[in-house]
Formats: sequence, structure tokens, C-alpha cells
Amino acid sequence: MDNFFDAYVFPWIVDIALALAIFFIGRWVVKQVTKLLERVLRKAKVEDMLVNFVSSIANVALLLIVIVASLNQLGVDTTSLIALLGAAGLAIGLSLQDSLKNFAAGVMLVIFKPFREGDFVEAAGVAGVVEHIQIFNTIMRTGDNREVIIPNGAIYSGVITNYSARDTRRVDMVFGIGYDDDLRKAKEILNEIIAADERILKDPAAVVAVSELADSSVNFVVRPWVNSADYWAVLWDTTETVKLRFDEEGISIPFPQMDVHLHKEEQA
Repeated sequence: MDNFFDAYVFPWIVDIALALAIFFIGRWVVKQVTKLLERVLRKAKVEDMLVNFVSSIANVALLLIVIVASLNQLGVDTTSLIALLGAAGLAIGLSLQDSLKNFAAGVMLVIFKPFREGDFVEAAGVAGVVEHIQIFNTIMRTGDNREVIIPNGAIYSGVITNYSARDTRRVDMVFGIGYDDDLRKAKEILNEIIAADERILKDPAAVVAVSELADSSVNFVVRPWVNSADYWAVLWDTTETVKLRFDEEGISIPFPQMDVHLHKEEQA
């Protein structure tokens, strides 16, 4: 009986004890490593969303290693288990190919920061304010208050225009007058309108110049610089003011016209 205990029972007790020790100590080590990883990422000023996701992935991966080591201590053949996990991971990866693409793009967006929450951007054919940057998609709010959810892969693989990235923007406007109108007077009016608007920056200086002798009009380009937050207000207000001043000063704004001539044929 003693020989049976020494040969079979005692070794099993030792293996179980060692396996439990590996599991519990390993789980504690995993917890400490995960906390350390979180501290390092936060110290590097990585976004909280990415910190939580990376720490979760690291925690699961390390726990799997601890479990495999514990089973190996018990004498369980873990080779087939590792192969099974690898095959399952491959199958999941293939089935979630688009999701993994969006995840990778989300990580790149968080790391390189082509835009931040609150920025007004144009990406993947949508223009709006960025409300949330998530791991798999980005939520944007359009000007008419629609919520648009865009996969991160579509954003990162295309052109991103960030209108909030710079403090100032140039407002590009074109105004046409008739060929019979006073060119110098029109230019003087445009300069007065620009100078009277306090939202328009003095540096860089605004540009008012004749840009084109078009088919039915002489076109001016008007290009003032403003703070980014004032862009749309200045654009709309200037357009309205130009129309009102031109009307007051008798300067015409040509528009496309078509003359139709009817010829009546006399019947023999």
C-alpha cells in the first residue's frame, strides 16, 4: 500500500499542488504585468480606450499561457490544445477579417491622431463633427444633426480633411460684375466690406483682385483669413453684404441668360 502511495498518489498530489501554484502565482503575475502595462501606456498619453483594449488582450493572452503551463504540469498533452487554439484563432481571424481591419485602423487613428473628438472633418465621404473614436468605428454628427457611424477602415484608407486642425482658415469667394460696371468702384466696395468686418484677420492680409474676364462677367476673387470658428459666418455674411452693397451702388451681378429667337415662315 505504501509503495502504491509513493508511486502514484504522492506524485499526483505534488503535480496538482505545483499546477495550482503555477496557476495562482501566474494569475497574480499576469495581474501585475497588466497593471504595469496600463501605467506605461497612460504615461505615454495613449487614449484610455486603447489602453483598456490592449490591457484586456494582454490579460487574456497571458492567462492562456498560465493555463497551458498548469495543464502541462499535470501531464496533459498541450500540443494538441495549442494547435486547436491556433486553428480556432485562424478561423476567427478569417471570419472577422473586416473587423480586424477596422480594429487596426482604429488603433492607427488613436495613435497618430489625424483628428480628435470635437474636430470638424471630412472623411469617407461624410463631413461632420467627430463625437466618438471607437475601436471599430467612428461616430460623427453632421450639420443637420444626423449621427453617422463610419468603419475605421473606410476612414483610414481614404483622404481625411480636418478643418479644425489649424486655428485659421481662408475664405475663398468669387463675385462677378457686368462689363459695363465700374471696375474700380466695385473693387473699392469689396475692400470696404472686408475692412469693416472685425472677424477678418489683418495678418495675413485679405486678397481682392480681378481673377477672370469670363463670358458674361468680370470676376473678383475675395480671400480673407479668419479664425476657423468664424469661417461659415463670415462666408455667409460677406456674400449677403456684397449683394446689398452692389444693389445700392447700382453694380450688377450678371447671371446666365438665354435669348430665344422665333422665326415665322410664310406659307406659299
